[in-house]
Amino acid sequence: MTAAKPQTAPSLTTILREWGRIGCIGFGGPPAHVTLLRELCVTRRSWLTETQFERALAAVNLLPGPASTQLAIYCAWRLRGNRGALLGGLCFVLPGLVLILALSTLFLAGSPPVWVRGAGMGAGAAVAAVAIRAGIGVAAPIFARARGRLRVRVALYALAGGAAAATVGPELVLVLLACGAIELARRGLRSGAIGLHAWPLLAWPMAVRSALLAAADPGGTGALVWTALKVGALAFGGGFVIVPLMQSDAVNTYHWMTHAQFLNAVALGQVTPGPVTQTVAAVGYSAGGLAGGLLAALVAFAPSFSFILLGAARFERLLSSERVLAFLAGAAPAAAGAIIGSAIPLTMAIGETWQYLVLGAAAAALLVFRRSVVTTLLAAGIAGTVAALLGAPTPG
Repeated sequence: MTAAKPQTAPSLTTILREWGRIGCIGFGGPPAHVTLLRELCVTRRSWLTETQFERALAAVNLLPGPASTQLAIYCAWRLRGNRGALLGGLCFVLPGLVLILALSTLFLAGSPPVWVRGAGMGAGAAVAAVAIRAGIGVAAPIFARARGRLRVRVALYALAGGAAAATVGPELVLVLLACGAIELARRGLRSGAIGLHAWPLLAWPMAVRSALLAAADPGGTGALVWTALKVGALAFGGGFVIVPLMQSDAVNTYHWMTHAQFLNAVALGQVTPGPVTQTVAAVGYSAGGLAGGLLAALVAFAPSFSFILLGAARFERLLSSERVLAFLAGAAPAAAGAIIGSAIPLTMAIGETWQYLVLGAAAAALLVFRRSVVTTLLAAGIAGTVAALLGAPTPG
């Protein structure tokens, strides 16, 4: 499969405008991004057929990393090749990245104003409820598709991922890889025969981790690069799985930020447009200022661009690979469990009694009344601001 050359192929200027527009208005996470891309490429402009779009969506969901970002890059690649992919991907990512870095200077500063601390603590208190909502959204279709004994294994993989997210933190990625490997072995498939089309099974990042951390001071550039690489190259199961991958590194291991600041960073990643993966830029900002934020974003998004630029032509093979599907049958439910399990350390990070009231209200809004994540986080931030102005404790 090669990049499409439709009779009405858009110019690079059109890609810059349209993908930039989606990057600016893409609030609401992957469901909103997929809807906007479908409306543009299939419904309004007829650049892609419905079948082409659906198969692209299926393929990027088999890859680690932010699926909606990869879909945006892939759609642009189908229209204008590698140049279109680079331009479309950058236009999709950059608006939200600029905004989250700008907000990081406000919310993650050493001594922000009282109302800012209140807004951050209010929105941060709701993050655990967002994690449960996101995890259920990933887990429900996985469990619904499973049949017979596979359903039992799916539940066990999810429990393993949840337990790892709640306890071991930095080693969560090993649990995700192990669950995929177990399912491979269970089906009698050899991982050693994997070709280039089976990217999720590559274990090279663990060797990269050792090299990076050995070459750098604890908590330095090597550690930040490894944390960002985990986010971009090993996040199976949806964008929110990056939260447990980052939390232990950012707060407990390298002390780049406090628990409260991490909750603020996650909230910022939810209320800004574009992929949730941009949360890593806020972590990078706390680790090394603006340069750290840009470096973390570069490392986290590089795998997504690489997967499309180097492997988009192999997507049909990816969709038919028994090994890839078997691996994800183990890794994906583990990732879903990890998202839900991350709610435990996120809740434990709450420091003030009034924040639990905000968390309870957010849980009701998200899980019972099914309100949008962005609206709920904004409401939680407003509640926190009001609480702070009324004298509720907001330690700096």
